[in-house]
Amino acid sequence: MVTGDDDEPAASRGSREDVRSLLVDRAIWKLLVKGLEVFAPERTVAIGSVRLAERSSMLGIPVFHSADSGFGLSLRARSARSEPQREIYVRGSDVRSIGIVITGAASAAGTRVLDAAGLMRYARRLTFESLFAAADEGSVVPAVRAARAVENAVLLDPGAGIGLCAEVDAVTGSVSCPLFVRFGDRPSGEAVHAYASGDWAAQAVRSQI
Repeated sequence: MVTGDDDEPAASRGSREDVRSLLVDRAIWKLLVKGLEVFAPERTVAIGSVRLAERSSMLGIPVFHSADSGFGLSLRARSARSEPQREIYVRGSDVRSIGIVITGAASAAGTRVLDAAGLMRYARRLTFESLFAAADEGSVVPAVRAARAVENAVLLDPGAGIGLCAEVDAVTGSVSCPLFVRFGDRPSGEAVHAYASGDWAAQAVRSQI
């Protein structure tokens, strides 16, 4: 775990400031902040506390990194016993973009390897399920449109103390997880640590069994 900035080289500090300046106005960062306000108001996250994640600082954590799609999670289980909580946010009067915050076991996504594409599929499925009413045929089309409009998703797993933030690139349509989130098991006044890509190299993905 990276614990502070004092011992980091000047180049790393400069890179970190570049990352922070890029994050501050991005929808995914604002969604993370909003999600914590709703589901974990006792926890805080600040742009100034974002760290550059290096592989050595992530030892023992079920997280991996891909050069193409960013962070991902290697999970032990494929399912969860309880339904996750969720909050859906709409951007633009014509529903141009939707963001969703999900809190619950990451394993509820139904896969042992949860990457950016997997998280976005899960987020869109939950969005559809939230808006579709079986007794109302007219809800199908709006629910499908809303699911397709999901461009930002934040998953927070309080039990494991980890989370992922996924976004869709508006130009290319590619999906990535630029942020990995970590927090402890004592929520009172504890900061949430967000990590962006640092000196990572692409590595093989192996499930934690």
